[in-house]
Amino acid sequence: PFWPREPSHKKLVSEFDGSNTVANPTQLRWKPVDIPDSPTDFIDGLYTICGAGSSFLRHGFAIHMYTANKSMDNCAFCNADGDFLVVPQQGRLWITTECGRLQVSPGEIVVLPQGFRFVVDLPDGPSRGYVAEVFGTHFQLPDLGPIGANGLAASRDFLAPTAWFEDFPRPGFTIIQKFGGELFNARQDFSPFNVVAWHGNYVPYKYDLSKFCPYNTVLIDHGDPSINTVLTAPTDKPGVALLDFVIFPPRWLAKADGFLPGGASLHSCMTPHGPDTKTYEATVARGNEAGPHKITDTMAFMFESCLMPRTCPWALDSHFRDLDYYQCWIGLKSHFSHDKTDVKSNDLQNGNKNG
Repeated sequence: PFWPREPSHKKLVSEFDGSNTVANPTQLRWKPVDIPDSPTDFIDGLYTICGAGSSFLRHGFAIHMYTANKSMDNCAFCNADGDFLVVPQQGRLWITTECGRLQVSPGEIVVLPQGFRFVVDLPDGPSRGYVAEVFGTHFQLPDLGPIGANGLAASRDFLAPTAWFEDFPRPGFTIIQKFGGELFNARQDFSPFNVVAWHGNYVPYKYDLSKFCPYNTVLIDHGDPSINTVLTAPTDKPGVALLDFVIFPPRWLAKADGFLPGGASLHSCMTPHGPDTKTYEATVARGNEAGPHKITDTMAFMFESCLMPRTCPWALDSHFRDLDYYQCWIGLKSHFSHDKTDVKSNDLQNGNKNG
């Protein structure tokens, strides 16, 4: 039998409403979070930033982060709420699942489907990263549309584990199950990885993001970020995603600054968040000489959803939150060259003509 885990985990959320999270349309950004000093494994170091919907209703998502410095010991984790997409930013993950084992390095991702029992070991010690969780659906490759058969992420580059098992007693082994955002414990005296084979395609898998083939415009502006979708969790409405995992890999583009490794930002529905003042002014200053340059040694990414996220209070109150984030847009100036009086006059004339 399962019983509530003690002490309870206060910072995991799977049902988002006014009782536990806050609606906030302001642009938000967080600086990289420190790795804890006290012994902390993947489970204890996992905490929710924002999300929408409900795991109970099988519709929605949650965005988490994790900071850990020790491997899971004599226990395994199982998520009954949804699928995990894990993006390690620092430190490799050695993940043992019922289908086999996967080593996941920064620059790679791993998807752990709902219901699998797994253990996260840290071969490099301290680790930090991001987790997207989807309720009621699964990640898949996006439709390529006009791109055709080749481009973005290729199915051949996704790797599933080779079957591996262990068959020996594990006295007092603990299964920690996430159920409705709460954690429960159960005890057993055998390994959950006593599975000698598997078949089918419901399986944990990983992907090396350097295999991604990005597309970009060659004339003006840039394409919608969805052009860089690696995986998508679709909704019933065509072209609208519950959650897209989008990356911004090394590529040719015009941009002044990147993101801080380990940091995060949140731009909610219909809140402006275009190029910052520094990037805009630097690009405009180059005039006709404004050509692209190659962005290297970076792997920025985005979780994008059609749902409006609610933010956890501990994320809003965190001392790692950058309260001055909005100032990166302060100072944007008009670069129109015509007379403002003429614009007003023309507008009135057009109004009279149309009125």
